[in-house]
Amino acid sequence: MMAAQGPTGGPAPENGRREAGVTQSRQDTVVHTYGDDALGEHDAVGLARLIRRREISAAEAHRAAADRVRRAAARLDAVEVYADEHTATERDGVFAGVPSLVKDNTDYQGLPTGHGSAAFTARPARRHAPFTRQFLSTGVTVLGKTRLPEFGFNATTEYEDAPPVRNPWHTGFSSGGSSGGSAALVASGAVPIAHANDGGGSIRIPAACCGLVGLKATRGRVIPNADGRTLPINLISDGVLSRSVRDTAAFFAAAERYWRNPKLPPLGLVEGPAERRMRIGLLLESPSGVPTDAATRAAVTDAATALEKMGHTVELVAIGLDGRFAQDFITYWGMLSFLAGAFGKRLDRGFDRRRMDGLSQGLRAHYLRNLRATPDVLRRLRRSRDAYAAAHRGLDAVLSPVLAHTTPPLGRLSPDVPYATLIERLSSYVAFTPLDNVVGTPSISLPARTTTADGLPVGLMFSARPGAERTLLELAFAWEAEHPWPLVPAPR
Repeated sequence: MMAAQGPTGGPAPENGRREAGVTQSRQDTVVHTYGDDALGEHDAVGLARLIRRREISAAEAHRAAADRVRRAAARLDAVEVYADEHTATERDGVFAGVPSLVKDNTDYQGLPTGHGSAAFTARPARRHAPFTRQFLSTGVTVLGKTRLPEFGFNATTEYEDAPPVRNPWHTGFSSGGSSGGSAALVASGAVPIAHANDGGGSIRIPAACCGLVGLKATRGRVIPNADGRTLPINLISDGVLSRSVRDTAAFFAAAERYWRNPKLPPLGLVEGPAERRMRIGLLLESPSGVPTDAATRAAVTDAATALEKMGHTVELVAIGLDGRFAQDFITYWGMLSFLAGAFGKRLDRGFDRRRMDGLSQGLRAHYLRNLRATPDVLRRLRRSRDAYAAAHRGLDAVLSPVLAHTTPPLGRLSPDVPYATLIERLSSYVAFTPLDNVVGTPSISLPARTTTADGLPVGLMFSARPGAERTLLELAFAWEAEHPWPLVPAPR
């Protein structure tokens, strides 16, 4: 398969790149690719139905999406590499013929995998990763690969030496991370669904920033990520970003038909809200004690009130985590950076650790200073499942913010910010999502009813006990039915 290189892999096929921090008029800050082509405003389930009924062809959907992706990428810088060929699809897949993309930390045969890092010389993968095969079993057509920050470590998709991925709701702001490229393309309308994965919030954070649905599943719900399964605590879960709850539900049902973990309760296809009323906990301040900003708190409190009007019971909860949880997670995060630098040459003989960005270098240095604490860190992190279970006892789910404050402007979390400042900013932003990765529990990000003063979405997060994705999806369907969220607006 031939590939046209994107922004961190050589010349891009589109011009018109913009530098971070450039002042733009409000009309010029929105990226909206919806139109009267074959894709329309359909989600993946709707588009697949049209293809099955032969109202449109898979080729027409592919051409329309390819055009939208290139137009969106010219302003959002969300694509790492393009696939020139129309890839084969599974004829009986639920998403047969639906255009999509794979995140560039997962091997797709014939396309390079660069992990968002300038330290790699990315080369074409010899074979699909196991999860890629599971993803393709749904029938999607892959148009290319989406950008992520280096090794997925950052909560924004920004770089020291390349343009950032921009938010289609307002291009002066972050699209989140680490699945920021996928989120930007789905939210802009370029494709209805895209691959994402989550090791500390990397599905849910960009979903919150871009007004999407992002479910991080229970550990082991899908085929284990090759990187994650070798770690002492596997934080990583693969999945998708979508604009509708039914797309996310359909994806996980289809993925389960390809491979199911016998250690987890079967999920099946969730098709709508549950009839029962739920008991929901409300968590407004993060378990690590980071304060929630006023706009985010108001959005989550508003959601709690709306859920009560829908007939659910909502009550305040707290999670009694060890006070060292946040620092322990940073140390573990640092261990991941240390391992990436130590074993990078196994993936690429030309790997140059000196070219790792400032965040990766700072995390690595932090870990080396705390190396001897590793056994205690692992023990305390594993013990956090007890506090999580206690907080969720008797509850169907817990409602919280996804992030401690609203989406930041580009530059605030850039890896060229001095490490001490950057890690403080990240700690005060990414304060809710990591716990579900450590414990291995499912959580989902959904758009709130309110937006920020800059017109950006705000995310709500529902978390639940291990294996309870059905409960989260039923709750998500109910929220979507009562409070449907808008698409990114067309520029006026």
